[in-house]
Amino acid sequence: MNKLKKLVVLVLLLIVITIQPAYAEDIGAGSKIFEANCAGCHINGGNIVRRGKNLFKKALKRNGIDSMEAITELVTNGKNNMPAYKDKLTAPEIQDVATYVLQQAENNWRH
Repeated sequence: MNKLKKLVVLVLLLIVITIQPAYAEDIGAGSKIFEANCAGCHINGGNIVRRGKNLFKKALKRNGIDSMEAITELVTNGKNNMPAYKDKLTAPEIQDVATYVLQQAENNWRH
């Protein structure tokens, strides 16, 4: 019985270690997509067009764009000065860049 408990604990530990978060898209791809398409206006999470519309956590929350769904919607369809990328990026690429933006916002855009 003791060996069985150890085996169960080991299996559960391996499962927990290998499971990725729900929105763990390809961060590396998201970074590359961001650099190629977004960094021109949003360098280091800022915004050269409208300062208050930056990509820092506080601004994302204030503007109601602090979720995967909201960022995906904005990148896909654009809004005001923000262009739509639905004809330029695939849905998985948009998911990757949204994941990257949320991750960077959590890290305060520190590399």
